Amino acid sequence: MLSPINEIISELKNSAKPLSNAKLSELSSTNAEELKLLKEVWPTIERKRRQQIVSRLVALAEENFELDFDNVFKNCLDDPDAEVRSRAIEGLWENEEPSLINTLLNLLEHDSSERVQAAAATGLGRYVMLAEHQKFHSSYSSKMYQALLAIIGDKSKPLEVKRRALEAIAPKSSPRVERAISEAYHNGHPKLKASSIYAMGKNCSPAWLPILLKELSNTDAEIRYEAAGACGEIGEEEAVPYLINLVEDPDLEVQLATIQALGKIGGTEAKNRLEQCLDDDSEVIQQAAEQALRELIEGEEPLSFSF
Repeated sequence: MLSPINEIISELKNSAKPLSNAKLSELSSTNAEELKLLKEVWPTIERKRRQQIVSRLVALAEENFELDFDNVFKNCLDDPDAEVRSRAIEGLWENEEPSLINTLLNLLEHDSSERVQAAAATGLGRYVMLAEHQKFHSSYSSKMYQALLAIIGDKSKPLEVKRRALEAIAPKSSPRVERAISEAYHNGHPKLKASSIYAMGKNCSPAWLPILLKELSNTDAEIRYEAAGACGEIGEEEAVPYLINLVEDPDLEVQLATIQALGKIGGTEAKNRLEQCLDDDSEVIQQAAEQALRELIEGEEPLSFSF
């Protein structure tokens, strides 16, 4: 009779058999011996099957935070298939081990796939945020910043990689980062402009607010969407009257981003508008407003105590 891990591996290898979520869930928190067995067999599994396995593991981890497939994802970072590598990086979105930084930097700088490079840049964004909160040693930080800034300034790099590098480094408070965001905004490329606006929100400096308020009325829905989200990140009540005008935007995604932003910013005016959304004809808008009001009220609670 096969051991549990050997039984799982046997099913993984059998491309004719549908993947079972129950079996895949048993790969959570694999120990060293189980991982060794999986590593030995992994290269023999068909490429499409490996793609399916990793994609399904990512989905399962997103649905259930108690599942931990990080050891499996790390094993997939040197898979010969770019889709497997990029999905594995996505699967490690909650991992905060500083040891992963060097791996992501190597993939960002040297991987042959644009998709993998972009995913690595996005993955590094989590560590930039942690560094800003002084969660690990500064030697890692400077290495990350230098690499990301070099990517942003490298004209030979694909646009998608440069965009993700800009978004990743955005939380860093420094003149060089602010200059990179500003240059991307004025570059003229629509996708780079969208990333720069997203980056303004992650940078959290109120100095970006005049640009964001202007872009809330852009004819491009993607720009309005990013501007609304960035206003929510910065959290200045000055943005509320402008955001209120977007609650009935023709684009649903813009509406939802606006409602979420109002919940983050808070204040009487934002709260009143969100309460009005509870009577909206759209159930999606009602649910978004409920969630935003919940967040707004939770944010106000510490201030509600009087002594």
